[in-house]
Amino acid sequence: MFQSRVPGVQVLGKVVGQQAEILSPEALAFVAKLHRLFNPTRIQLLQARADQYRKIQGGASLDFLPETAHIRGDLTWRAAPPAPGLVDRRVEITGPVDRKMVINALNSGARTFMADFEDSSAPTWFNVVDGQVNMRDAVRRTISFTSEQGKVYKLRADGKLATLLVR
Repeated sequence: MFQSRVPGVQVLGKVVGQQAEILSPEALAFVAKLHRLFNPTRIQLLQARADQYRKIQGGASLDFLPETAHIRGDLTWRAAPPAPGLVDRRVEITGPVDRKMVINALNSGARTFMADFEDSSAPTWFNVVDGQVNMRDAVRRTISFTSEQGKVYKLRADGKLATLLVR
């Protein structure tokens, strides 16, 4: 069992290889702090969501909150322009976060790769934590993979990679 060195934090899932680098004491302390700070609000919001759902199921109409009317009424605001890597998203690939897929997607010629931790990945403990290892290595451009048959996968040398988006 993985031993957390953060007081009050237990990691119940199996941690293998580089996953321990993702679940560092600093990262676990950060998540624990977020949880301690925001868990009461999270619980309140989930309760409000359940209450709203029941109201809508009972026939109430779905509408904007009255307290946000000032935002909707002021039509002068504009969103910031997209970041350079997101200007052209005509060709986008979405896929799971396993190592080989990440490399192939980044090398694919698509403009963006949406690394999907949800729908296209089985969100098991191993897949999520290992996917974080893969995202770290992809961002650092150090990601590589060797198949059982000995085929080596690595990022294109010319640097023409898809912009990485994480979902």
